[in-house]
Amino acid sequence: MPDLRIDHLTKSYGELRALDDVSFTVRGGELFGFVGSNGAGKTTTMRIILGVLRADAGTVTWNEAPLDLEARRRIGYMPEERGLYPRMKVGEQLIYLARLHGLSAADAAAAMEHWTEVLGVAERRDTEVEKLSLGNQQRVQLASALVHGPEVLVLDEPFSGLDPVAVEVMSGVLREQAARGVPVIFSSHQLELVERLCDRVGIVRAGRMVAQGTIDELRATERPVWELTGSLPAGWADAVAGSVTEASPGVWRVEAADAAAAQAALASAVKAGTVTSFAEVRPTLSELFQGVVSEEVSA
Repeated sequence: MPDLRIDHLTKSYGELRALDDVSFTVRGGELFGFVGSNGAGKTTTMRIILGVLRADAGTVTWNEAPLDLEARRRIGYMPEERGLYPRMKVGEQLIYLARLHGLSAADAAAAMEHWTEVLGVAERRDTEVEKLSLGNQQRVQLASALVHGPEVLVLDEPFSGLDPVAVEVMSGVLREQAARGVPVIFSSHQLELVERLCDRVGIVRAGRMVAQGTIDELRATERPVWELTGSLPAGWADAVAGSVTEASPGVWRVEAADAAAAQAALASAVKAGTVTSFAEVRPTLSELFQGVVSEEVSA
């Protein structure tokens, strides 16, 4: 399964450093979520991958080789700004785009029929794109990225404007593409969706990759916190090593150096009263992202 590698990308527009030594890898068969604030560098990175922009420094490779024109023909790209011909009919447009990627007329027509069925726009094949709802335009945009059977997928905000049903359909399509070995990178501001869907995530801030890894790796903390609920007397935690704070009536946050210290706190609570639950609390991707944004604002 070939990997898509982005190594030390740098890009400036005058005095503005849009990308500053950005590196990451999207492995074959992996869903990689690329998140950051508006203007953080996500779209610039994707456009460099596609060859629309040229980096000042750094390389993009796929299957351990630089991306040339032939390799880029095998990429499925979905821009954030819809790039379809508004007055062209859906079916004709998808066939046209598939032919541009080298498919025969018969294969292009079959691919168009397949993806319009999968994405729920088969009844709109003879409709001009500009007459579709925004959600259906987004579905057709994804179909245009898939119609030629790409070996890499680069999707900029693919879930924007979709209703929950369409989100599930598109999520299923991306999982299927990854399952057949395709490296899939997509950006999204829907962080709960990214957390649920992605194998790994990269967080970019002001043109720099500030964190990347699996969700579990990103959520790991040097000093874990546990949440304890129950019916306990006042002062039960006075002898507990570490910090214990009452978050709300009957709910305590236990900050301990390690799991052994947390278990000792639990034992003290059980001895003092009734414990109904005890679980480690880790930050969500949204909380991690908010922390990154806060650092950016305060920097």
